[in-house]
Amino acid sequence: MIGLCPEKIFELYPPDKVTLPPVDENDLGDIPPIGKMIAGWDCLHEKVIKANQWRPAVSAYLADISFADAMVGKVLDTLYASSYAENTVIVLWSDHGFHRGEKSRWRKLGLWEEATHTPLIVVVPDITKPDGRGARSVSLLDIYPTLIDLCGLAPKNELEGNSLRPLLENPTAPWEYPAITTARFVGNSHSVRTERWRYIRYHDDSEELYDHAVDEFEWVNLANKPEYNGVKGELARWLRTVNAADAPFEI
Repeated sequence: MIGLCPEKIFELYPPDKVTLPPVDENDLGDIPPIGKMIAGWDCLHEKVIKANQWRPAVSAYLADISFADAMVGKVLDTLYASSYAENTVIVLWSDHGFHRGEKSRWRKLGLWEEATHTPLIVVVPDITKPDGRGARSVSLLDIYPTLIDLCGLAPKNELEGNSLRPLLENPTAPWEYPAITTARFVGNSHSVRTERWRYIRYHDDSEELYDHAVDEFEWVNLANKPEYNGVKGELARWLRTVNAADAPFEI
């Protein structure tokens, strides 16, 4: 065993065969100082490169994903062999994405695509279709309202998310809501993600704007170009004007 993942799974991804994430050496040249600070916060990418561990790290990442997939498969096999398969809603998600060298960063804790893009799989008997896939931008805040809706429970008006039921019934249904992410550790900075755009506003009002129609890796920051002021204004209207206090936390 290597950590929790069996060594035989690591063998599926030889480091010399894996594909490294696409990166641009000048990627940080057009982003604000706060973005540069986040990217180089722990200098981990520099350390990974210096130790020649980029390929082994990506190999381990892929192996861990495959092991998690296999364990999910065991749970699903057990469910589908039971009497509960036809009346059970399945929701699979993670809490964050993960940089593997993009933006010269590793780990999470950022407002770019890699850290904010997470798996979200929902299976609902008699509603979802096999191999269905949606392109709409949704949020993990939508999970609770969705389950309330699917289970026929009374709605909770204090929830900020939206039921995904229309998209589960028809993945191409109209959807006006972007996905909003807040980074508390950098002073309540936020990103707004639609199907096409990502807009980031840091707590000092510095900005980033990316057009995913032509820049899926978020390499070109358009925020300082006047012709995109209208796009920024449309996206900025989704930003919260008041940030809620942290939830109580005790150990």
